[in-house]
Amino acid sequence: MDSLKSHYREVVEKVLQDYAKFLDSDDQVQVELVFDRERDRYLLVEAGWQNGYRIYGTVLHIDLIDSKVWIQHDGTEEGIAVELVAAGVPKEHIVLGFRSLEQRKHTEFAIG
Repeated sequence: MDSLKSHYREVVEKVLQDYAKFLDSDDQVQVELVFDRERDRYLLVEAGWQNGYRIYGTVLHIDLIDSKVWIQHDGTEEGIAVELVAAGVPKEHIVLGFRSLEQRKHTEFAIG
C-alpha cells in the first residue's frame, strides 16, 4: 500500500507541476504549488493582480486518503481527473470529493 501511495504522490505532483507550467504565463499572477507530503495534501493556488482586480484562489486541491486520490476542488475546464487517469491512476482510485456522495454514485469514479 505504501508503494501505491508513493506512486500516487509522484503522479499528483507531476500533474500539478505540469498544470502550473501551463498556467504560469501572466507576470502579475503567481502560480504557487503547495505540497504537504506529510499529510498528503497538494494544492495549486493563484495569487496576484490582473487589470486592477485581485486574483486569489485555489485552482486545484488534491488529498491522498486511504490510497485513493481525492479531488477536493477542481477549478479546471477539462477536469483534472482526466489527466490523472492518463497518468495511470485507475478511475476506481479517484474520488470526486467536490461532488456529493449521491452525485458520486452516478460517475465512473470511486464513491469514497
